[in-house]
Amino acid sequence: MSFADASGPGRLVWFTSSYSNGAGGECVECAMTEHGAFIRDSKCPEMSVLSVSRDAWRLFLQVVQHGQPTT
Repeated sequence: MSFADASGPGRLVWFTSSYSNGAGGECVECAMTEHGAFIRDSKCPEMSVLSVSRDAWRLFLQVVQHGQPTT
C-alpha cells in the first residue's frame, strides 16, 4: 500500500459493489482514502492490493458510467 494515510489493511473500510450478489461471482472490494482507492479481489483479500490515485479512480468511474471520459 502506498498512500500515506493507510498504514495497513486493518485500518481501511472495505466494501463490495452493490451489484455483487454474494453467490461466488467475480467481484472486487474497494476502500477509499482521501488520496484515492485501494482495490482487491473479494475472494482472496489476503493477496495483493492495487492502489489508484483519486483522479485515476474518478476517471475509471466516469468511463464505467458513461462509456467515455467526461470533460
